[in-house]
Amino acid sequence: MSAVLPEYYFRVRENGAFVFRVNTENRQRRIDMDQIAVVNIRNGEIKPHGDRTLSQEDLEAIREWMVERQEILAHRDIDDIHRAVDHMNLTTQWAQSRASDEQLEDVTDALLLAMNDLRSVLVRKKADRLTRE
Repeated sequence: MSAVLPEYYFRVRENGAFVFRVNTENRQRRIDMDQIAVVNIRNGEIKPHGDRTLSQEDLEAIREWMVERQEILAHRDIDDIHRAVDHMNLTTQWAQSRASDEQLEDVTDALLLAMNDLRSVLVRKKADRLTRE
């Protein structure tokens, strides 16, 4: 653990984070974390915790974290899609070379419906992009 802790800690949750101010300035040199806000990434809302008033420094740190977090999530989204393509290829190889009839019977309908749904969305979105050009 580094000797200098960050001033803020963000406990990530599904749609944002709880924001804590980190404090080690006490007699026991314990790490105290005092919740100061709740952040919602989806709508950009920053709510002070309880009856707190957030300083300009607090708001700047929170907004900076929100921008960085949105970049991380966007990167993860596209990475997940690239992994899905890999999984589709692996699934194709599995179905062709190793799957038993029972295994194929178990997954075929679900896979066909999901692939048909995905194909429909992709074709429609591609057509929309081409008509805008």
